[in-house]
Amino acid sequence: MSAIDPGMEALLETFIYESNTMLEQLDEILLESERAQNINQENIDSIFRIMHTVKGSSAMMGFSAISGLGHAVEDVFFILREDANKLGPVFSSLFDLVFQSSDFLKREIERVSDPNYEEGDPSDMVKQLHALSAVMKGEAAPAAAAATEAPGAAQGAASANAYEGFRKIRIHFEDECQMENMRAFMILNQLANCCDEIDSVPPHPESDASLCAEIIRNGFLIICKPTDNLDDVVKVVESSLNIKSYEILSDDEDVSPAAAGGAPAAAEGGAADPQAAAGAAQTAAKAPAAAAGGSGARQNLISVNQIKLDTLMDLVGEIVTAESMVASNPDLRGLKLDNFTKSTRELRKLTDELQDVVMSIRMVPLTGTFQKMNRIVRDMTKSLGKKVELVTYGGDTEVDKTINDTIGDPFMHMIRNSIDHAIEPPEVRVALGKPETGQVSINARNAGGEILIDVADDGSGLDVEKIMAKARNNGMLTKPESEYTDKEIFNLIMLPGFSTNTEVTEYSGRGVGMDVVKKNLEKVGGAVSISSEKDKGTTFTIKIPLTLAIVDGMNISVGDTTFTLPITSIKQSFKITDPKQVLHDTDGAEMILLRGDCYPVVRLHEHFMIDTEKTDVMDGIMIQVESGNSIACLFADELLGEYQVVVKPFPTFFNKYNLKELGLSGCSILGDGSICLILDANSLVSNL
Repeated sequence: MSAIDPGMEALLETFIYESNTMLEQLDEILLESERAQNINQENIDSIFRIMHTVKGSSAMMGFSAISGLGHAVEDVFFILREDANKLGPVFSSLFDLVFQSSDFLKREIERVSDPNYEEGDPSDMVKQLHALSAVMKGEAAPAAAAATEAPGAAQGAASANAYEGFRKIRIHFEDECQMENMRAFMILNQLANCCDEIDSVPPHPESDASLCAEIIRNGFLIICKPTDNLDDVVKVVESSLNIKSYEILSDDEDVSPAAAGGAPAAAEGGAADPQAAAGAAQTAAKAPAAAAGGSGARQNLISVNQIKLDTLMDLVGEIVTAESMVASNPDLRGLKLDNFTKSTRELRKLTDELQDVVMSIRMVPLTGTFQKMNRIVRDMTKSLGKKVELVTYGGDTEVDKTINDTIGDPFMHMIRNSIDHAIEPPEVRVALGKPETGQVSINARNAGGEILIDVADDGSGLDVEKIMAKARNNGMLTKPESEYTDKEIFNLIMLPGFSTNTEVTEYSGRGVGMDVVKKNLEKVGGAVSISSEKDKGTTFTIKIPLTLAIVDGMNISVGDTTFTLPITSIKQSFKITDPKQVLHDTDGAEMILLRGDCYPVVRLHEHFMIDTEKTDVMDGIMIQVESGNSIACLFADELLGEYQVVVKPFPTFFNKYNLKELGLSGCSILGDGSICLILDANSLVSNL
């Protein structure tokens, strides 16, 4: 087990967040480079910086497995920084190995917060990376020791000219201030915001507490290239704690590690090139920017624990409820209170603004989720021998963080199904007159208060006969086969345990997949519809709300019961004025004729078995709602008005009643303290 130093426990969460951010950036760079069949110098530098930072921060935290593997990957890219042409003989094997290393690092980082965490063993990957290093350097027999030490040796040879054009500052800390190495590391972190490139002697001080003695004896030397001017660097140094003195060295003074009395450059595999060492001082906000290759305008960003945001959202929800209770207090009914009305109107305006601000804090773009799918496509195409291109649109569309986290699994299953089931092998596609490379696309767009996402492929399409045969054999049919429409047949693949694969593979055939898609989307109030054309392709359309916490709803009454229907589901409301508008189909189901089109009717009092005096459609109100491609009319007693409601989930002991399938998505508290049920238009319409 790798025990965390008690003094480092407070940094664990930051370490996990920053490392995951950088590893995601690493995957993006690798995928981009592999598609281009080339890795440019900018991306080589970015990968080196990322691995240098992961190595240094994990070593500081005491995670030797993560640090060791990061060091091995860093060594490979150190060689490439010296000569990118050395990549040629090992291009494919290097990318596969670095992807494997990235997966290992992600798994380890995911587990480090476990009190019983035991480090994994990356020794096989480390050996393979060392062997690649040896091949790239032209050595006949790869030797682990040579592979790890060679970068440091190369650095020593180049140290004389490495810092040409850089400014140098030597810092001395106050006597007995202790932890001089960590104080030096903190200064490097602060300077990263005002320097384009930065190095130090001794290098990466955070990795070795024994460097304190050297820093006390010789001082801490900073070698940097200021973004604007040296004054910015000096201000940071002067504002740092426990600084006894500092001096700005002349440009011609020898600042090599040997001249400074520092540790050999090969220690810890550090690189003398200031661009390489800059990674040790990168913050989580700057590392992704560097990897992206841009040094545009900096933003003042702050990382906040999601639990705090959830708590803030809950408090805003309570404020909205309390405001509604005050404004709708039954004791005030019939009173003429102009000043009170004016004050409540202003309060409502402020609560709306507060809600908008809190909601915007929680909104995140879908880009990150989309980019993760690139890795799935890459791994599956290599494993299945298919050629597939992933195209994404609308990645800047924003959704609530909770929803964004939930839809990752549905996306993964749909992408896997598209590649495994739908996209044909290259030779089959050519025979069908299709391009050799298949295409899977993800397209996100705003639609009112909801997000629509299409996951489409240009594969073989859904086989209606094969789906029906599977459903028949599994006893999943609920009515005669001849009565099933194509859309109903497509929806059968969403049933638990349904799979048309006859063989169990790494990706499918275990009877799980599309039912997970449906269940996860329903958890966040979403829905999925399917359209397909044989040999043309299949499109899954996902409909999800922007947020789950607070919705604008229309309160409606049915007997003595009050329901809330989200505004985003409502197309229009109207009263029936002509009995001839009421029709019946061949099955006797009630329909409403509106502007030449017929729509099915859901009588809410019958659906929920509620006693009411308004059973004649001429007496009540019709509310037209839309779900996917389906439209229906809900019949209620009357509209009570538009309100903001805070969505509360049902208690867990209600789960056995399948309230979601009955057409209820949650509940809320009204201004008078009573509870109202929130209708789910998707379920009500799909049950017709």
